[in-house]
Amino acid sequence: MSSFPESWVIETIADIRQIGLADWNLCAFPESKTQPVESNHEVPDSEPYPAESTHQEDTCNPFISYEFLSSLEESHCVGGRTGWTPAHIVVKDAAGETIAVAPCYAKSHSQGEYVFDHGWAEAYERAGGRYYPKLQVSVPFTPVTGPRLLVRAGIARAKAEAALIAGLRALGRQINASSIHITFLPEAQAQSLESQGLLIRNDRQFHWNDAGYKTFDGFLGALASRKRKAIKRERREALQSGIAIRWVTGEDITETDWDAFFAFYMDTGSRKWGRPYLNRKFFSLISERMANRILLVLAEREGRTIAGAINFIGNTTLYGRNWGAIEEHPFLHFEVCYYQAIDFALARGLTRVEAGAQGEHKLARGYSPVITYSAHDITHEGLRAAVADFVKRERAHVAEVNNELETFAPFKKTL
Repeated sequence: MSSFPESWVIETIADIRQIGLADWNLCAFPESKTQPVESNHEVPDSEPYPAESTHQEDTCNPFISYEFLSSLEESHCVGGRTGWTPAHIVVKDAAGETIAVAPCYAKSHSQGEYVFDHGWAEAYERAGGRYYPKLQVSVPFTPVTGPRLLVRAGIARAKAEAALIAGLRALGRQINASSIHITFLPEAQAQSLESQGLLIRNDRQFHWNDAGYKTFDGFLGALASRKRKAIKRERREALQSGIAIRWVTGEDITETDWDAFFAFYMDTGSRKWGRPYLNRKFFSLISERMANRILLVLAEREGRTIAGAINFIGNTTLYGRNWGAIEEHPFLHFEVCYYQAIDFALARGLTRVEAGAQGEHKLARGYSPVITYSAHDITHEGLRAAVADFVKRERAHVAEVNNELETFAPFKKTL
């Protein structure tokens, strides 16, 4: 296990504004050539992860940016009575410079995480334990893979990660947390945390990857004939009622667009979760702060916006997040969320589309199964032993199912 210099100071910060945009983003985007913030700091090459992961990490993941996370806090989507209390971990060097951060929240429930531990909580509490509070290192309400232990360029990554883990464990002891959960990690960061004694859990998503298609027709040409015809039919039928699709990004996004999208979001969220996680103010804030990283795909019919999806734009990846509609039309969901996302990615030169959590129906539409990773630090020895056994068996099952799903991919079979 790596150690870190005694001169480093580890703090817990309850408001991301106390850390500041420049310091946060220098840790969040150490290797990005298009950082979202101007800085006078010199940014030397950072210590990379081993090149063992098959998942190429986006160097400008929008969800770990100061702009996104501060919007969650200032709109009160987190904090207060939401059950997501900000408790970010910050590491400073001897000169007082911020060199590493982790987006952390003290949780009083397990909602909005997409890595489900309700069974662990119920079992522990039946045995007389107290599962909450727990610590959640994640992007709230966002099942998107990205770095969670954020280290500034030029800093020894292993030492900085060890300091962040030490800070998390110290905070856990301070608030009597049962556990620490670091979710939707890149594979290499999960491997690093496993070496520090955390338990690794796997799940599955479906992502689309560009294999040099150049156009949507090029993508269709890689599919088996029956699947290709099915997608063409779905796209044709989705728009046959006079529906037109509009892409809106950057400064072209208006408050009227947000009003329409928010109505869709509320309708879908109310049906799926009972209470949607994001409020209207949040969308205005991200529009002010990171509109060039946002794509709205809006469907219109007879001059009225009837459906829409929000996507976030990274350097290499388009991230599909939320969708909704006020009219039902066959295959419109697939068109707005999946096919338009592929069209946009190809037009922008992006190489991957991540279409959110779950959804085996994405497989037939060219999205491939991908393993996701989370890391868990359990305080109670008995609970830890039970969880360790569970995640070991679960990981084997996820791998087995993933291999089976690969055989149902819609692509032409090669001899």
